[in-house]
Amino acid sequence: MSEEKKSLNFLEQIIEEDLANGLSKDALRFRFPPEPNGYLHIGHTKAIGISFGLGERYQAPVNLRFDDTNPAKEEQEYVDAIKKDIAWLGYQWANEVYSSDYFQQLYDWAVLLIQNGKAYVDSQSSEDMRIQKGTPTEPGVDSPYRNRSIEENLELFQGMKEGKFEEGAHTLRAKIDMASPNMLLRDPLMYRIMYKEHHRTGNDWCIYPMYDWTHGESDYIEQISHSLCSLEFKPHRDLYDWFKEQVYTFSKNEYPLMPKQREFSRLNLSYTIMSKRKLLKLVEENIVSGWDDPRMPTISGLRRRGYTPNSIRNFIETVGVSKRENVIDVALLEFKIREDLNKSANRVMAVLDPVKIIIDNYPEGKEEILIAENNQEDEGAGFREVPFSREIYIEREDFREEANKKFFRLKLGKEVRLKNAYFITATSCEKDENGEITVIHCTYDPLTKSGSGTEESKRKVKGTLHWVSVKHAVKAEVRAYDRLFLTEAPDAQKDKDFMEFINPNSLEIINAYVEPSLQTSAIGERFQFQRLGYFNVDDDSSAEKLVFNKIVGLRDTWSNKQ
Repeated sequence: MSEEKKSLNFLEQIIEEDLANGLSKDALRFRFPPEPNGYLHIGHTKAIGISFGLGERYQAPVNLRFDDTNPAKEEQEYVDAIKKDIAWLGYQWANEVYSSDYFQQLYDWAVLLIQNGKAYVDSQSSEDMRIQKGTPTEPGVDSPYRNRSIEENLELFQGMKEGKFEEGAHTLRAKIDMASPNMLLRDPLMYRIMYKEHHRTGNDWCIYPMYDWTHGESDYIEQISHSLCSLEFKPHRDLYDWFKEQVYTFSKNEYPLMPKQREFSRLNLSYTIMSKRKLLKLVEENIVSGWDDPRMPTISGLRRRGYTPNSIRNFIETVGVSKRENVIDVALLEFKIREDLNKSANRVMAVLDPVKIIIDNYPEGKEEILIAENNQEDEGAGFREVPFSREIYIEREDFREEANKKFFRLKLGKEVRLKNAYFITATSCEKDENGEITVIHCTYDPLTKSGSGTEESKRKVKGTLHWVSVKHAVKAEVRAYDRLFLTEAPDAQKDKDFMEFINPNSLEIINAYVEPSLQTSAIGERFQFQRLGYFNVDDDSSAEKLVFNKIVGLRDTWSNKQ
């Protein structure tokens, strides 16, 4: 076996085997089929990456299909958001299609199933149906309506379509096997009555097909070669195949290829929930500001937070394709954005908890422009100008009156380097009535200017601090985000509600000062605030009020664990 063959994941192996067994490469076709009942989240990126990645590998078309079978929960807003997210990740779909495009074909096939004795109209309540389906260890019992005549079933189903009955009065069920060990084969629902306006078909229909009936047949209509889905759909495969085989007998000339369903493990991430229903609850109860809140695991939330498409795609590639469920450490995702931004983000200076320094021997009124490198990891990033003056801000935690030898920042009587500027030595400090330090007095050595090449500038000092000139500082709001949940598995404890684990301190609003070069930064632009982390310009930002989101800190916790 070649090295290339050894490196294939199990889905690629399946495809290669099918090609070797006679499937034409031109027949390869994939799809990503979201239900438009919420925003896509980080868990969906694995399914997106697998299907679109296979499309890229085999140069095969990938459909974006919206499985829009439940008008009670689906909205155009979600359709638009999903398209935006997939395009932002850098993927292109061959066709934009909807399961609702196939409502008439699905209905026609359902009629044929009734005529062939493979489906019937049931008039039981949902509770009665639940009881008669049995349990995993006990077989179900036949519905009292299971043996209705074909003529009566056709008449009732037509009446359902024409709106002659109330919601819940009747359903259409497939007639399969009420004793099957797979409970999904115990006469599953195919249609229910719903008087809800559909986001695309309006009020044309008042019966809507169930997901299991719609999904596989949509694959079949589109002639998808490999229907790839997450492991929770593995028990559905028998039903997928049963429906597929029935309609194949009706339409094999028009649709000669029968799709093959295969399952992979979904993406589970620590400190995160992946249920759209639970994410919706966070939005509805105002725990977050919306689906794109930077604390949300939605793709729109990650985008607003400052994550890059490249970092997410690299994350998915590292996670890989497997058959076994596992939980990925969120620190890996943070490592990937940190790795990406280390190469691409310009370095700037910002002070989040400022305390003023006065350089007593620096001439009053003097200002000078210093030259700072934008990104030492990118030779083409160039340089920028940074103003310097007698008064500057530094981080409050970067100064102590007294400290041990392991404190390499500013303390009384000790010298540190100001990034891109001079060496300074702290001489004294002023305090308010509460003992809080308000001003630090320093002196500077004018011969230590960064880049001057003097012997003095080459002097070894252990501490380097970032700073911002007081006179030139620009005010900015910084939103520092922590994890939304306090536990690694917030929805894994059956006896507790996931809402109990909400982190009350997941957002801190900070009034900061930034260097003036950031005054003209654009929404979405990403920077490294030196010594602090990576930040991006939030959607709320304006020329009058700069707003930055903290994307991730500088410290790498994931690679340290490896």
